[in-house]
Amino acid sequence: MSQIVILTDSTAYLPTTYCEEHQVHVAPLSVIFDGDAYREGFDISVAEFYERIQTGSLPTTSQPNIGDLVSSFEQLPEGTDIIGITLSSGISGTYQALHTINMMVDHVNVHPVDSRISCMPQAFLVQEAVRLRDAGATAETIVQRLETLKEQIRAYFVVDDLEHLQRGGRLSVAQAFVGSFLKIKPVLHFVDGKIVPFEKIRTFKRAVNRIEEMMKEDIRGDGTGYVIGVIHAEDSAKAEAEIAELKALFPQARIEMSVFGPVIGTHLGPGAIGVTWYHAAE
Repeated sequence: MSQIVILTDSTAYLPTTYCEEHQVHVAPLSVIFDGDAYREGFDISVAEFYERIQTGSLPTTSQPNIGDLVSSFEQLPEGTDIIGITLSSGISGTYQALHTINMMVDHVNVHPVDSRISCMPQAFLVQEAVRLRDAGATAETIVQRLETLKEQIRAYFVVDDLEHLQRGGRLSVAQAFVGSFLKIKPVLHFVDGKIVPFEKIRTFKRAVNRIEEMMKEDIRGDGTGYVIGVIHAEDSAKAEAEIAELKALFPQARIEMSVFGPVIGTHLGPGAIGVTWYHAAE
């Protein structure tokens, strides 16, 4: 059986300890401040990033360096299967870059998987790939399972300030102006790999409550078998308060916390919070 390498990009925001323990390779995306590029998770921390944008600096972002990935792949043994789980192709060219690399490096087999989302839902896919790889599954079986799982994961998020989405081109100027003027806090989600409004709500707390209502409709009982993630933009107190509420609603669910790191934080801004969930395999 050929070797299976699991690769993801830095927007999964998996802990470094997890990636080291489970041999998950991470391709960093970068944020660019005033012409200087900083690889998230390597050259700039989450805390440092939010400190910089609080001063008014707003970076641009860039995908992983193709040359670096090609060099890494060339070191792998003949016939290695690389399962590359990327953030949504609707907001980044990382997924397409893996297809390009697959045509450049002949001795390995690259299997790009478009998560169609990012952050913790993307991390869920990585964790499932690790589980299946360690259980002896083939690359084809793993990819098939990930394609099925990504359709089952639900995720919604709320931003505190629409300006970051508008500046980053993820929301029209008109939508941002009307939303800010009316103090609207839209519940957002991914559709066809792109960020779109799901429902417009007048306050942040009501928006989060709306997500909880959808969870109660979807998760029956005490949450047995479910994995829930709470994601925050350098506001752990807000995330911990939400986790406490979700633990009361779903005491048997596994609930984890993660962050909106620099690349995704560029588009969402400080104060954003997201909730994601799915039913884990038996």
